[in-house]
Amino acid sequence: MSSIRTDRARAALRDAGVAALMCGPGADLRYLTGYHALPLERMTLLVVTPDAEPFLVAPHLERPRAEAFTSGIELVTFGETDDPVALVSSRLGAVHAPIAVGDRLWAMFVLRLQAAFDRASFVPASTIMKVLRIRKDDAEIDALARSGAAADRVAALIAASSVAGKRERDVSRWISDALIAEGLEQVNFAIVAAGPNAASPHHEPGDRVIQAGDALVCDFGGTLDGYCSDITRTFHVGDPPHEFVQLFGVLHEAQEAGVNAVKPGVTAESVDAAAREVIAAAGYGEYFIHRTGHGIGLEEHEEPYIVAGNTEPLEPGMAFSVEPGIYIPGTFGARIEDIVVCTDGSGRRLNNASRDLKVIA
Repeated sequence: MSSIRTDRARAALRDAGVAALMCGPGADLRYLTGYHALPLERMTLLVVTPDAEPFLVAPHLERPRAEAFTSGIELVTFGETDDPVALVSSRLGAVHAPIAVGDRLWAMFVLRLQAAFDRASFVPASTIMKVLRIRKDDAEIDALARSGAAADRVAALIAASSVAGKRERDVSRWISDALIAEGLEQVNFAIVAAGPNAASPHHEPGDRVIQAGDALVCDFGGTLDGYCSDITRTFHVGDPPHEFVQLFGVLHEAQEAGVNAVKPGVTAESVDAAAREVIAAAGYGEYFIHRTGHGIGLEEHEEPYIVAGNTEPLEPGMAFSVEPGIYIPGTFGARIEDIVVCTDGSGRRLNNASRDLKVIA
C-alpha cells in the first residue's frame, strides 16, 4: 500500500512542478508509509521526490519503530550530534523548484530547511496531499465505519444511563473508558456539556454537576486502525420543556436535510446551506454559529470542509461530518452529528445510533 501511495505522490509532484515533498510526524506521513512517528525535538522527515525513491530520515534511536512500518522505503538515521537537515541537503543537492513541507511540520524544522534550501520556495504539503487523501478507498471507509460503530455503541450506553448528580468531567471520563472498552485504540475527545454549558460547542467538561432539567450535549470520538470517529448526540435529563423540544425538532430536520443533500457533484457549501436554511427558516439562524461539517479520516478535521464559500464538488469517497447545532447563550444548546461518506448516488451515514431526543435520568 505504501509504495502505491508514494508512487501517486511522486506523480503529483511531477504534475505540480514541485521538487520535493517533506512530511514530518502526522497524518501525511502515516498515510504514505503507515508509520505513526512520535513528534520529537529530533527531526523525523519523509522525503519524496518526482524521480527518485523516497527516503525517511529519523533519529537512530527510533530505528526499531520506523523499520516496523517502512518496509520498502530507505531509512536513513542520524546520531545525537548529527545534523539531519544537512543530511537531507546533501541527498538532494541544490533545489530551485518549490518544496512542499508538511502543514504541521514544526517551525523549528521548516526554518532550518528554508535556510538550507535558500534557492527554493516553500509551499504547504496539502497542495499535494489533499488530492491524494480527500477520497477514501474501500479499506479506509471500512476503518471509518468500524470506528464509528464503536462510538455508536457508546452513544447507546449514554442513552440508557443515569447522569444526574454526576460532574461533567466524570461523565467525560466514563465515556472515554467506554470508547476504549468498545474497541477504540485512542480517545481523541469527550465533550460533555450540561445546561447552559451546552450552548458552548467546544465546552471543556468541568465540575458542574449535571441536574434534572439540563440539556446534555455529548460529542466524542477516537481512533481505530488510524481512522477517526466523531459523533454528537443530545440528551435531556428529565422531561424537556416545550421550547427545547421545538428547538430539537428543527435541529433534527436540519441534520436530515444536510445528509439528504449529499451526492456526487453537489458543492460542499450546498450541504451547509441545506442544513442552515432549515434552521434559519425556523428563526434560529443567528444561533447556528459554526460550519455544518468537516472532513475526517486519519485526522479528526481535514478536507473537505462543509462550509459556505467551499465550492468544491463532492466526489465518491469523501467522508465528512454533518453536524448542525443551535445554541442559545446562557440557556441550552443542541447538536446532532453523523459521519457521512459520499457514495456514487447519495450520502451513507457511518453513524447509526438513534438521533432522537433521548430523555435520561
